[in-house]
Amino acid sequence: MALGKLQKVLISDSLDPCCREILQAGGLRVQEKPGLSKEELLREIRDCDGLIVRSATKVTADVLEAAERLQVVGRAGTGVDNVDVDAATRKGVLVMNTPTGNSLSAAELTCGMILCLARQIPQAAASMKEGKWDRKKYMGMELNGKTLGVLGLGRIGREVATRMQAFGMKTIGYDPIIPPEASAAFGVEQLPLEQIWPRCDFITVHTPLLPSTTGTGWALARGVRREPGQLPLLTVLPLSAGLLNDSSFAKCRHGVQVVNCARGGIVDEGALLRALRSGQCGGAALDVFTQEPPKDRDLVNHPNVICCPHLGASTREAQSRCGKEIAMQIVDMATGKALAGVVNGQALSKAFAPQTKPWIALARALGTVLRTTGKQAQGSVQVCTLGTPLQEAGSYLTPAVAAGMLAGGAQEVTLVNALLLAQEAGLKVATTHSDMASEPDGSTGLLQVALQGTPHRAAGTVQGSTPVLQEINGATFKQPAPLDGPVLIYRAKASEPSALLALTGLLGKAGVQLQSYHSSSMVAGEQWSIVGLSAPLSDLGELKPRVTEVFQLHL
Repeated sequence: MALGKLQKVLISDSLDPCCREILQAGGLRVQEKPGLSKEELLREIRDCDGLIVRSATKVTADVLEAAERLQVVGRAGTGVDNVDVDAATRKGVLVMNTPTGNSLSAAELTCGMILCLARQIPQAAASMKEGKWDRKKYMGMELNGKTLGVLGLGRIGREVATRMQAFGMKTIGYDPIIPPEASAAFGVEQLPLEQIWPRCDFITVHTPLLPSTTGTGWALARGVRREPGQLPLLTVLPLSAGLLNDSSFAKCRHGVQVVNCARGGIVDEGALLRALRSGQCGGAALDVFTQEPPKDRDLVNHPNVICCPHLGASTREAQSRCGKEIAMQIVDMATGKALAGVVNGQALSKAFAPQTKPWIALARALGTVLRTTGKQAQGSVQVCTLGTPLQEAGSYLTPAVAAGMLAGGAQEVTLVNALLLAQEAGLKVATTHSDMASEPDGSTGLLQVALQGTPHRAAGTVQGSTPVLQEINGATFKQPAPLDGPVLIYRAKASEPSALLALTGLLGKAGVQLQSYHSSSMVAGEQWSIVGLSAPLSDLGELKPRVTEVFQLHL
């Protein structure tokens, strides 16, 4: 995947026209084909570099496999449960979303649902349309003084809490990521779930539903981050049986009212129906279902259930905002300006910063050098960053080293899938950091990589915007050697000058120019030489008898 080379983008769901307009203004070719069948999508996606979807298109593993050129899937909305993120990661395809685009619309719908539950507005309106005037049947309750439990205090949960506080509701909640002092600042007291169930008159859920749910309780959701300077995005997974299930309903206050405008499955629909029939749950408002549209109509038809056909983001404002945001994110990615809304490749968000690009190139080059000298891409690699400038660099340099170690295989390795593929290949990559400066003034940093249990290691830094090698297997370079373009590396006896003469002859015959030449200090009577070339040499036969080892890399 060559970032910045996006050319053609397919929009496969209905989006605001501004999405197409922004993409085209950014120099991208756009195909807008909403409502494709699975077979049609498999055909259309083959030559596309980008895909933009809402909720209707299911980006499954076979769709990703058919997309030979695909680099990015953009979800115009918050959740990505219609995208197989694991399959995308494995293929090196970036997945991004617009986590802020529909937050207000979803929050407002949730507040409307709470009001409708309290006063049975939809049921009363339907009764009126049937010609009835039944005032006694639709006795409601005031929200003032009632307790609202908000499960998930990310963007939407926070907006719901602050709006319902205006109705005089007491708001309590739970979130394993948001610190209690942060939620207290917007009026929500955090409590353990076991204390929340019996206290609530109303419960609303605002957690993402992801396919990697495992174990019991809530777990961190991989690959969902906020932008710098914002509070952490709620990244939790509900129980596989539903966060609200038979067990939790039994602990709730009798007649509790439940709202789910997040994702179908967070509330166990079977348990909810049983609680409604027994009276343990007094009413439910659902905008989402496990299966959409729901084939089992028991919940939909229950008299105490209010439901909508997944309208959380269905406002003109939200659709315009999401379409605009995802288009701008993809244009920024295509032009190399920035990367926002990343779900599965946080390391890439740093790859666009001018000051980090050469460090990523260095990390990849050192990984390639280490693999070549060590003649293996398995085992344990230790990555060490030195110097204050690299204090936070491990998150993006580690996958870059792994990508270099795995380069040249059958599958393309990118910063998106490098760590996953490394794990599957039996390559363990660990990272440490030391503030010890590599230069007296601490103005630069040093990156070291080592194949543990072997003598193979390499170290380098960045000079200007050029990655350079400073050490290889204990041999140091007084003048660091550039690691850029075609590079020939060989080790030979220091007392044997014929290697350089043979190389010079080879270059003359091949018409290849010598761009740079650097030799290392001696180790056990041998020296390493790093030779920058204008083009790779096709035949090293004349050089091999005069050196201990030699290899070519294109960095």
